[in-house]
Amino acid sequence: MKRLLILGGGTAGTMVANRLVSALDMDDWKITVVDQDEVHYYQPGFLFIPFGTYGKADVMRPKRDYLPREVEVVISPIELIDPAQKKVTLAKNKQVLSYDYLIIATGSRVVADETPGLTEHEWRKSIFDFYTPDGAVALHNFLRSWQGGRLVLNVAEMPIKCPVAPLEFLFLADAFFQEHGLRDRVELTYATPLSAAFTKPIAAQQLGALLEEKNIKLITDFSIAQVDPDAKTISSYDGQTVEFDLLVSVPVNMGSAVIDRSGLGDDLGFIPTEKHTLKAKEMDDVFVLGDATNLASSKAGSVAHFQVDVFVENFLRYVDGLELLPTFDGHANCFIESGHGKGFLIDFNYDVEPLPGMFPMPGIGPFNLLKQSRMNHWGKMMFRWTYWNVLLKGKELPIPAQMSMAGKWQR
Repeated sequence: MKRLLILGGGTAGTMVANRLVSALDMDDWKITVVDQDEVHYYQPGFLFIPFGTYGKADVMRPKRDYLPREVEVVISPIELIDPAQKKVTLAKNKQVLSYDYLIIATGSRVVADETPGLTEHEWRKSIFDFYTPDGAVALHNFLRSWQGGRLVLNVAEMPIKCPVAPLEFLFLADAFFQEHGLRDRVELTYATPLSAAFTKPIAAQQLGALLEEKNIKLITDFSIAQVDPDAKTISSYDGQTVEFDLLVSVPVNMGSAVIDRSGLGDDLGFIPTEKHTLKAKEMDDVFVLGDATNLASSKAGSVAHFQVDVFVENFLRYVDGLELLPTFDGHANCFIESGHGKGFLIDFNYDVEPLPGMFPMPGIGPFNLLKQSRMNHWGKMMFRWTYWNVLLKGKELPIPAQMSMAGKWQR
């Protein structure tokens, strides 16, 4: 009996468990999934909670409802990963699990305490996050009675989960305040460590122009050093100071704490991973999926989906002693809410930045690439159903895992 251990029952861990149960002969395999939480969150939905589109209950489901019956599910924090001994120690009763093959899908976490002053006495009073369900709910409650002022959204450090979410928040905030007759009382500012509105030049130019059109101030190259909750300012390492009445923070994102404890990660706790095969560097029989990698691909659900699509066949090759194929190309695509019932769609990979065009069918779409449309907004809103009913359950989507240039317009 071969033992496969999957650490993490989030997006990547759940999808790969469902796929491998179908691909492997379960008479010969024992698959165990370990996660510390019983609840699965639809994380893209956190963005909509502050504005009242979703409530917390809309983004929550029991994890066990989406993991296949054929796998063993263990709910416990993980204390230590020992790849040399092929053992994982759990915090619950110090249980030790041995494995033949290991998939690490422990995700990333928000570490607000990394920024001095951020979580002091104004935390969840005039300083909020929306990358956690509780933070998003607290911000929603605050916005219900806020009468305006200087709203500053700050990204503490890259990489972060869903790199477009800060822009989406600002676009939705602009629309929200317009709809409530408050826009002329609200000054919106985006302070980012990036040198532009986004990481890719063509998309950055277009999204930056939309920020300007919506009268949202963009402050680039802002590397936050501290928050002064009394003076209500944020300061950068190069001496810039920005005043706020309401600070919406995207705090430092790091890998799971167990990765640090086990000595497996980089400075931010992400695991060095081979960019095209998803095998952990310098560790045999260990693979890394989703946000836990240190790859230069987006930390987003679509990336986990495309990783799993190509990983399963490669894993079958690996256990049969065959060479791994370089099949993951960094593919990501995501809808970007731009407010007032419209949105963008971007599709890109390691080597090709987002380009204009049509997706997924050339010339037909129905989705526009790098262009606002109502169809893109509805694609974003319908994705929640697709996530719960198709993706997590390991069902196929009619979208190729590797990025296609078909339908894209070269500039």
